[in-house]
This record gives sequence, C-alpha cells and structure tokens, in this order.
Amino acid sequence: MDAQTAYPLLSGIRSPADLRQLPATKLAALAKELRAFLIETVATRGGHFAAGLGSVELTIALHYVFNTPDDRIVWDVGHQAYPHKVLTGRRERLHTIKQAGGLAPFPSRAESEFDTFGVGHSSTSISAALGMAIASAHMGEKRRAVAVIGDGAMSAGLAFEALNHGGSLDVDLLLILNDNDMSISQNVGAMSNYFAKVMSGKLYAGLREGSKKVLRQMPTVWELARRSEEHMKGMVLPGTMFEEMGWNYVGPIDGHDLKALTRTLRNLKDLHGPQFLHIVTRKGKGFPPAEADPIKWHGPGPFDPVSGQIFKEKASGPSYSQVFGQWLCDMAERDSRIIGITPAMREGSGLVEFEKRFPERYFDVGIAEQHAVTFAAGLACEGARPVVAIYSTFLQRAYDQFIHDVALQKLPVIFGVDRAGLVGGDGVTHQGSYDLSFMRCIPNLVVMAPADENECRQMLFTATTLDCPSAVRYPRGHGPGVPIVAAMQAIPVGRAQVRRDGRGGLAILAFGTMVAAAEHIAERLDATLVNMRFVKPLDEELVLELAARHSALVTIEENTIAGGAGSAVSELLCARGMQIPMLHLGLPDRFVEHGSREDCLRMAGLDAGSLENAIERFWRQPGLARATPVSA
Repeated sequence: MDAQTAYPLLSGIRSPADLRQLPATKLAALAKELRAFLIETVATRGGHFAAGLGSVELTIALHYVFNTPDDRIVWDVGHQAYPHKVLTGRRERLHTIKQAGGLAPFPSRAESEFDTFGVGHSSTSISAALGMAIASAHMGEKRRAVAVIGDGAMSAGLAFEALNHGGSLDVDLLLILNDNDMSISQNVGAMSNYFAKVMSGKLYAGLREGSKKVLRQMPTVWELARRSEEHMKGMVLPGTMFEEMGWNYVGPIDGHDLKALTRTLRNLKDLHGPQFLHIVTRKGKGFPPAEADPIKWHGPGPFDPVSGQIFKEKASGPSYSQVFGQWLCDMAERDSRIIGITPAMREGSGLVEFEKRFPERYFDVGIAEQHAVTFAAGLACEGARPVVAIYSTFLQRAYDQFIHDVALQKLPVIFGVDRAGLVGGDGVTHQGSYDLSFMRCIPNLVVMAPADENECRQMLFTATTLDCPSAVRYPRGHGPGVPIVAAMQAIPVGRAQVRRDGRGGLAILAFGTMVAAAEHIAERLDATLVNMRFVKPLDEELVLELAARHSALVTIEENTIAGGAGSAVSELLCARGMQIPMLHLGLPDRFVEHGSREDCLRMAGLDAGSLENAIERFWRQPGLARATPVSA
C-alpha cells in the first residue's frame, strides 16, 4: 500500500504551512495517521518511541496554531520530537533516523529551520526559549517563543533557574509542561478543561490584568484579592508554585484532546507575559504494549508492530552495564556501606536488580546530575561508600560538583562512568568523548579504563579499597567476551599490564577498549602492546622504560586526543627530558555524528582498519622503523 493510500492526510503535508490549510475537523484523523506512521516506521529500525506517541496531538496543535518556523518552538531533550520531524518535511527520511548519514536522533539546527535549538541533554528548553523571546523583543520582531518540556526534565535545577528568571520578566513566553505522570491523570477531564478554557480566555485575562492595575492602588485590598485568586487555584489546580514564580498557570488539560489544545493555545498566543500551560499525556498512546510499559518502549530496537515483540540481538555475554550492576549487588552483600545512586538511568546503568534487592540503598534522584554528585559527597562524609552510576555525557553536567564537592575534599565516592567513548545512534550529544580529558586534570582522583569485562569488575572492586574518589570508565554494549571471575581482587593502583613484549622497536600503549583493537596490529608489526589500565596515575616507571628501549610510541584511546590519556604520556616524557617520536590516536577535534557504534568508530578513525593504516604510515616514515629494538 503506497503512502497516499495508507496516509491520505499525512502524505499531503510537506511543511506546517500545509498543515495549517486543513480544517480543524480533520486534525483528529491526521493524528491517527501520524501515530500509525510512527508505529510502522520505528518498528523497522527502532528509536525513541513511547514519548513521541504521547506528543502527537500536541505537535499537531503547536504547528497548527503557531506560525512556525517564524514562531519558535523549542523541544526539551527531543525524545518527543519524532512527530515534529514528520510534520516539518522529514517524513520520507524518518526511517533513516540515528543511522549514519540519516536524520539526527534529536532536533538539530543544522538539519532543519524548524529545529530552532539543538538538544539532547534535558532541561534546556526554558532557558533557550527565554533567550529567544528576549532577543525577538529587543530586535522589535513579533514572534512567539514556546518551550515544551517533559515532566522528567523538570527535576533538573536548570529548569527552575530559568523558571525563576523568566517569571520575573515582562516577556512573552509560553512554557508547556508535557506531563505524562499517571498519578495526576485523575485531574484530566471536563472540569480541568473548563478551568483551562476560562483561565486562558480573554475575558479572564482582561479582568485579571485590569484588576491588578486598579487594586494595586489599594495595597490591602490588592493583597486580599491576590491571595483569594491563588487560594482558588490552589484548591483545584497544582499551579500555585508556578504562580508564585511569576507565571500565569493554565491547566491541567488533556493533551490528547485536539479541540481543547488548539483552543487553549490560541488563547495563550495572544496573552502577554510568561504563560505556563500544563497538559497531561500518556506515553505510548495508541500502542497498547507501550502504554502498558513506557519505560521498556522508551527506545526499543526493531519490533513487530502487530504482536509488540521487540527483536533483540543475541548477546554473547553480559554488557558492561550488566557487569557493573552485578558487581554492585555482589559488593552490597559484602559491605553494608555501599549505596547506589543514579540520575534517572536505572535501566541503562544496570541497576534494576540492585533496586529490587537493596531498595533502601538505592536512590534515583531524577534528572539532577549536580545533586547526584553532591548528595554522594554528603553520604561519603558520614562513612557511607556511595557509587554513582552515570553516563559519561551526563557527568559533564556535574563537573563543578565533581571538583569542589568530591575531589577537593578527597571523599571516597566511586563513579561508574558508563557509555564512555562512542555510543552510536544517539550521536553528538551523547558521545562520551571528553571524560578522560576533564577527569585527568582533577587532583586526588584515580581514573581507570578496563580493557575487558572482568577487568571492569576488578577495577570497580579496587575503587572500594581507596580512600579517595575514583572513576571506572567503560563503554556502551559488550566487551571482547573475557570470562568474568566472581572472586574480586584489587589491582595495584597505577600499574599497567604488558600484553605483548615485541621486538620490532614500536610500543603501543592502549587504554580501555582500544587494547583489543590493537592486538592484531601489535602481532603484525611485532610491537610491544601495553594495557595501560590507569589514566591517573599513570604507570610512570613502565612508560619511561618503554621509551628508553623503543624507537617510537603510539597511544590509543577512545577519548578526544586533546588533553586525553596520550597527552598524559607526552607530558611525562617531556618533564623527564625524553624525546621520542610519538603518535596519539583517539577521537578527532570534531563532533562525531550518529550511526552504529561501528560507523562512529570508522568516522573517528578508530576502527581496526583505520588504526592499522595510521600506525603503519607513522611507523614507515624514513629513519623511524628499526629492525632490532633499542637496547635498554
């Protein structure tokens, strides 16, 4: 069945301008087609799913009411933006999303003029939209700015900083809270929609603003009126806090009721000042398996759209996240001081089993990375052994807390830095490219990079033996398949492991995941291969010894070259007055786009073939290669 037959309304929409030509009576049918198209398309490739299904009606209403792209819509995170991509001219390419050369996984300014702000990390929408609104007013341009934020993103401090600032300004900004928390679903219905209609209407707004002007001349009466209004709203609506922050709160309304949505948005579009619209939606709307388990269907792989079966690749062994989760459970059994912390990444970080077995020692703090780190520091002050499970890309958000609250006080907080290196389909906003560089310069910190699954387990145990903060950084997915030893033994801190003692004159110093990638190259060139294990502290004695008896050194890491582990090796040799040809291989000085992990490694020049070519070119330079090793 062709698109015109399967999706007669949707296939005619190349841009929101086409959408705005439809009569309002057709919007519900369009929503049905859009939801069916999302299910059919994401089923073939996988991708962010449940959040997008829940935002179908909201997306249609926004582009129907507002004059996009002239009016600015800023999506938070972007998990809910697949419908937005479809309605803004990218329908025929949606099946390429997250693939190399395909659509970006999140809104991207480089991809479309309708993507007004690039996102990927949460809670940025209010700040960005506020900046846009103020800039438009400053330049005398009449356009509206709309921020769409999910309920989970409201747990971040950044969102409340922007709320506090925006509420104090006389700026025309609309904030939409897309709330899919089922605990407040009972607030949605005829009564809530009625209040939203009344409070967003011109009559109410006129009376409200007119009364302010008159009653402010009579302070006592004005204060009574203000408190009465807030009391009325507080009794029936959950918006008192936002009103106190300076926002005109409207809602909650049913986010799947297109008639109510479009009517309310039209009313709010003409109001001045900061406006707050609270809508309630259901994640996975229209696909029963996703409605029943929205967490499982947040970002599934390919699936059967009829049965709801997700097709999973057969794993040869546990992922690094699972290795971490099992270690944490095993360690918690041995040590009652162990406490697990995650900033809203329970499933991804492998903490599901830990929460079940040790609920009193499990803390999901929500999307609040800064709080997670300082909370862990407070725990450590009182003798607990906190373990923070955090993605590399999200640890960036808590850098100040890492330095000032943990390292400066030399508190023994353990960081399980997941998704370190290239993550694949989630692309530039989620690549763990920088953690070695930004951690290596922090005093009092031990940084470890395991070469395989078992070494990861042993390094995590090693961290528990230290009286200082430590980080074990490991990649997304599976390792080389090394069997995991249940018994835990500490690895000597700052001691590398020589995997192969070559006689060709070249030494390859590999960090973490790059050890396995370098094995074949070392064999072919008869090079020495070292599993460096520790980025901080380095095995200085071994590095100096290798430099003394080899013609050249190569460092390889899955981290940006700038300031990374290879830089640490160069700094050591320079400080000791040793000059030796060196080649640093790692992530280039550019953002690595989305694709499979293999695609990303190839784009970065870190796949096996690219590494081999780069090392051979370096080693074949005239006068560099020697037939026999340098004498010690």
